[in-house]
Amino acid sequence: MQPSPWAWSPAWPEIAAVLVAAAGYGLSLPHRPGRLHLAAFGGGIVLLLAVLATPVETLATEYLLSAHLVQNVVLAEWAPALLVAGLTPAAAATLARLRAVALLTRPPVALALWVAVYVAWHVPAAYDAALRHPSTILPLEHACYLLAGIALWWPVFQSAPWTMSAAAKAGYLFGAFLLASPIGLALALVGSPIYDFYEAAPRAFELAPLRDQQLAGILMSGAEAIVFFALFAFFFLRFLAEEDRAQRPDARPSAPRG
Repeated sequence: MQPSPWAWSPAWPEIAAVLVAAAGYGLSLPHRPGRLHLAAFGGGIVLLLAVLATPVETLATEYLLSAHLVQNVVLAEWAPALLVAGLTPAAAATLARLRAVALLTRPPVALALWVAVYVAWHVPAAYDAALRHPSTILPLEHACYLLAGIALWWPVFQSAPWTMSAAAKAGYLFGAFLLASPIGLALALVGSPIYDFYEAAPRAFELAPLRDQQLAGILMSGAEAIVFFALFAFFFLRFLAEEDRAQRPDARPSAPRG
């Protein structure tokens, strides 16, 4: 029997992983995270639970591509950004000593990995396979999005093991948006449904498959634009401020001549 669109059908493997991450963060409390760190990390945990342990999960896996795309954006972009921003510099430096972390968070590697994960899981065969195997392939998809997102955001919010200038961060974020945006645009503009699973899925809210797909593309592009352009503008303005300070003449009074 098809579950109700409002059914609470949590993904237990993903929820267990979220709780383990929260417990790990609790063990890092000797690093003394401030209120902003706690708020950021807590916000990331709340977002993960909001898309994995609520009816959003049911809508995403049983009914609507648009719900699934929102879930993916949270898993690959919004939640990872908050989780990484929630780490204290001391905790991040400790994790950065791990060889895998140092490799995967290197900016070119992190960006390439994130784009590759996004593209690979949006291939129709992979997308449909994940939905048809919700206890095996789907958790793998979710893990890939989250880990790739953490790698992507690490050099933006942490200075170890790699340090980027404000200008480099602005360019990095602009590049991420440019490389990922074609997926959302394709979904919004293509003239027929791409994913067989959602074409055959029962309709929710009387949303036809093609209209659902177009809405998914719009939501994905809009959500990415909000995050990436806001942070791009922040780091670009910081870069301009740094350049302005560097070009100002020394304001200190000169020593009197005698």
